[in-house]
Amino acid sequence: MHYPDAVIAGILNRQGRTTAYGHRFDRNRVGNLRRHWKIPSFQEKPRADGDLLTIKQAANALGVAPSTIHRLLNDGIIAGEQLTPGAPWRIRLTDELKARFNSETSDDFLPMREAMRALGVSRQTVLQRVKRGELEAVHVVRGKQKGLRIKVLAPQSSLFDQTA
Repeated sequence: MHYPDAVIAGILNRQGRTTAYGHRFDRNRVGNLRRHWKIPSFQEKPRADGDLLTIKQAANALGVAPSTIHRLLNDGIIAGEQLTPGAPWRIRLTDELKARFNSETSDDFLPMREAMRALGVSRQTVLQRVKRGELEAVHVVRGKQKGLRIKVLAPQSSLFDQTA
């Protein structure tokens, strides 16, 4: 009841599953099985805060491209859910997540390159620290400029700093 029959057919096919007679699944076969086993069908509901959205719906709600949502999911910046391997990702749209996508930030949020320089670490290390919750990040869109801004609290010593 979480997905339309056509999406379920796609999930089953990506998982390499077939019918008892070896056929690929399609919308009609899934619908027939669902009706036979009296499984409720998918019903579109109005969205509320905290609802699970598809990648496309989340991208529209946050004002970014679906590829941005995919990238942030892969980097671990935002969390997503899959009911089963091969199922579409779903994003829980909360006020906290919405707050991480805005057009204005304070001066202590730096673009990725400047954050890397200030922290003296690689991009991957910055992303790992964001993923672990050690650094705060927001996705900013200003005209054609867009990207992550990282909150750097104080200059950190880097691996290559000279010691006295």
